[in-house]
Amino acid sequence: MNQRGFHQPNGAWVGDVIPWQEDGVFHLLYLHESRRVPKIGMPWHRVTTRNLVDFDDLGEALASGGSSAPDFNVYTGSVVLGPDGVHHVFYTGQHPERRGTDGLALQLVMHAVSTDGMRTWERREADTFGATAGYETADWRDPFVFWDEDAAVWRMLITARHAHGPERRRGVIAQCISTDLSTWEPVEPFWDPRRYIAHECPEVFQWGDWWYLVYSEFSESFTTRYRMSRTLHGPWLVPEHDTLDGRAYYAAKSAARDGRRFFFGWIASREGAHDAGAWQWAGTMSVLEAEQRADGTLAFHPPTELRDTFAPADEPTDTVVAPGTVLSAPDGYADALSAVDAPSSFRLVARFDIAPGTTECGVLLRASDDGDEGYVLRLEPKRDRLVFDRWPRSSTGTEQWQISGDVPFVVELERPCHLAPGLHELEVIVDGDLCVATVDDAVVLSTRLYDRPSGRVGVFVGEGTVTVEACTLLERDGGDSDDDPTSHRLLTSTTS
Repeated sequence: MNQRGFHQPNGAWVGDVIPWQEDGVFHLLYLHESRRVPKIGMPWHRVTTRNLVDFDDLGEALASGGSSAPDFNVYTGSVVLGPDGVHHVFYTGQHPERRGTDGLALQLVMHAVSTDGMRTWERREADTFGATAGYETADWRDPFVFWDEDAAVWRMLITARHAHGPERRRGVIAQCISTDLSTWEPVEPFWDPRRYIAHECPEVFQWGDWWYLVYSEFSESFTTRYRMSRTLHGPWLVPEHDTLDGRAYYAAKSAARDGRRFFFGWIASREGAHDAGAWQWAGTMSVLEAEQRADGTLAFHPPTELRDTFAPADEPTDTVVAPGTVLSAPDGYADALSAVDAPSSFRLVARFDIAPGTTECGVLLRASDDGDEGYVLRLEPKRDRLVFDRWPRSSTGTEQWQISGDVPFVVELERPCHLAPGLHELEVIVDGDLCVATVDDAVVLSTRLYDRPSGRVGVFVGEGTVTVEACTLLERDGGDSDDDPTSHRLLTSTTS
């Protein structure tokens, strides 16, 4: 089930990733979700990569503690290298039948060490501890440990909830400190906004003159966000665009190499592998790279390594729309479509010069011959956003409200981005049922494409004018393209 640049184990799904970089190798520990019923306990598995494209699956890394153990489920945590060269993992232990003193489900912080390069782990059961005073026992998870050089202590950030207060606004990132990685002392909360249900999978890192706090927001949004500060202790600033991706990309945590920082999250699957299915926990591992702007804010895009897996240098690029093509429909709609279906995996790069007053433009994916049905990535300059849409919006025929068109786009899949008149680039990487779209090398939207496995690609405009400066389709080496190397360059155009 592996696709270059993405990873999903055979017969299972990738949950939260715990990335660790050492000697140029990314060690990606992750929650291995089998979705078996009855549950068999969740372990960590491990894959490694040097090039961020090809992943070596090393199988189980940290096993479930067993049917009666407090860590029947081994949930999210972090890795550190101790001063003695020993690797330490701190993780969440959970058993569905255990309860805390407050009667709620019990979560515990647990500890294990490895002296053989993370191949095997020895549990340190005596170091286990649960929620400290003032916190719920059911939310005490995702320990993130790092060394604070200025204070000469290890700090542990913990996803927690206050024991009292408004139900939906008790989320807090609790904090403990240690000098020996064994005993931990609770101190003041690291971050306490009193805004969300919980702030999952927290991490903090320094990049140049800025500190960054990253967390996944357990709320109606279900997205990964970041905050900025000049110091480790805040105050934490909210950037204008504070999300890494949209609803379908979750629990991203990062690791750095050679001055570059990469985020490893998962693109959620949908129930029943249908476009109208509910989002599920866990999916396919996907990597995004962060770029630091001059003002400290972050831009996100797929790594160059993933982009370079398309269109080898010795093969021609397929031109979908001739450079300089003008699509104009001041009060209507116009599009241009490829003459044949696109391959199952491709990278489409479209550059639009958007005229003032234009309502919408964008790309069509896996579209019908006339462009009426398919997936749509729509730039909306008047609303400064990218949205993902599909038509028909229901594949089952049972959701009449979707068929009727009462919903303006796929709920939860929109991304804010500045779309002033002028030149903008929309890049789309499609690989099987995965789709990662990027606007201006800065704003990412990931999703799934289940119900239409094939179709044409194209560009469109609605109520306005765009000049298509470029629209090229780049295929994977050894992909499933048509035998005719020029087939994707032939176009039909329609207006309505």
